[in-house]
Amino acid sequence: METRLKFEYDDIGDILYISSVDPYPEQESDMLAYNLVARRNPHTDAIESLEILFFTRWLLKEGEPKVRGLAELFAQPAEAPPA
Repeated sequence: METRLKFEYDDIGDILYISSVDPYPEQESDMLAYNLVARRNPHTDAIESLEILFFTRWLLKEGEPKVRGLAELFAQPAEAPPA
């Protein structure tokens, strides 16, 4: 069975969350890089989610942000109404 990834963006914190499970208190956190945090399963050591801090800095080289509405970009698509 294929694991579905969930993408969420926090406009205020400028953090992109990529996860395969909802967060839970027992998850262990590892700082993989200055702005990259991995959350691991404490029993299997498998990475269950990533947090990319200062996400828009990864998208932009310099200057004023040209990208707006990232929360909408990473939001889950709405289900189509029944036909």
